Amino acid sequence: MIISYQYRLKPNYEQRCRLNSWLEKLRCQYNYLLADRFDWWENNRNYVNSCPLVCSIAEPREQPEYYKQKRSLVQLKQERPWYKDIHAHVLQDMVK
Repeated sequence: MIISYQYRLKPNYEQRCRLNSWLEKLRCQYNYLLADRFDWWENNRNYVNSCPLVCSIAEPREQPEYYKQKRSLVQLKQERPWYKDIHAHVLQDMVK
């Protein structure tokens, strides 16, 4: 039998402000990474019936995979120091 516990957080005003700022930063970064995946998919899919035989196909860029985006978080923290406030595990879970 698995027993689980639920805890209710009751943050004070400062903690709520901090959590809200984290959520906003994570939301922006998640949307950016998701848009990167969608752009890759949109640019690299092939329309079989609409491409003539004489056209050149552009070289596709690398697919933005989970581990590649996870590795880019180190560079993100260097370029944007305000992401250093957020714990690394939280940022890594956001990439999923």
